[in-house]
Amino acid sequence: MNLLPALAFAIFAYLLGSLTPSIWITRRVKGVDVRDSGSGHATTTNTIRQAGFGWGALVFALDVSKGFLPVWLALKFAPEIWIVPLTAACAVIGHCWPVFAEFRGGMGLATAAGTILAANWLGLALGLGLLIALMLILKHSARASVLTGILLTPLLALCGLRGTILWIAVAIGLVISFRFLIDWNRQYRELWLDREQPGA
Repeated sequence: MNLLPALAFAIFAYLLGSLTPSIWITRRVKGVDVRDSGSGHATTTNTIRQAGFGWGALVFALDVSKGFLPVWLALKFAPEIWIVPLTAACAVIGHCWPVFAEFRGGMGLATAAGTILAANWLGLALGLGLLIALMLILKHSARASVLTGILLTPLLALCGLRGTILWIAVAIGLVISFRFLIDWNRQYRELWLDREQPGA
């Protein structure tokens, strides 16, 4: 087993995932910490809430890139295929628990989307469709995200996707499901903006 390359890819992915554009941008633009209001997480939606749609779109693109780049590099240069899902998981872990931001980061969906996109665009489309469908049914984004993490791999398999994409789905699905358990009982006012109900 090539442990040194695996460690190198894992560390690189975690450190890249630990970069926190939502925190940097809201501090620069509004002079506030994005985590001090709204959902309390360093996310795209919280950035939109505090700094506007344009800055939120930039944060989303950067968060997706944090997942895409290390997985794309692992797919090209990793000596063994199992390193790829490890790299994907570490990128999402870095986003959720960033070493550069006191381990208080985002929820991982955008970065997870980037990892899937690097391997197969259809996998991303299917995962996004699953998440949206569950949100509309459950009307609770955290619970929908937990179930998306659990159901993503079987969905991709049922749709005929095979190989590395399935292992990536397993790896990031575990991280996403665990991360969103923190908000399992949270109350929401506006589903897509993930806002708390007054007095909740």
